[in-house]
Amino acid sequence: MHQVNLADHLYNEAKQRATEAGFGSVDEFVADVLNQELHEDSENLDHLFTPERLAHIDKAAAQVDAGQFMTSEQADAELAKRRAEWIRKNPR
Repeated sequence: MHQVNLADHLYNEAKQRATEAGFGSVDEFVADVLNQELHEDSENLDHLFTPERLAHIDKAAAQVDAGQFMTSEQADAELAKRRAEWIRKNPR
């Protein structure tokens, strides 16, 4: 087995991303990233669907099923409100 040395900031970023993506270790995460990079022509996206991401998708689907969502009109109104607030706080 080979080892790769990473600068501290790269290791810390990889560690955070590995945790967020549900990998058991930085080694597993880095190996997966390299594997995907080396085989980027592949259409297989299974690696993106970690248990944590699937749980997030399931939770969002349950919220939609329960009626806990914004209509497009509500979303447009919220974005317009936030845009107006940002413009007010950041005058040209």
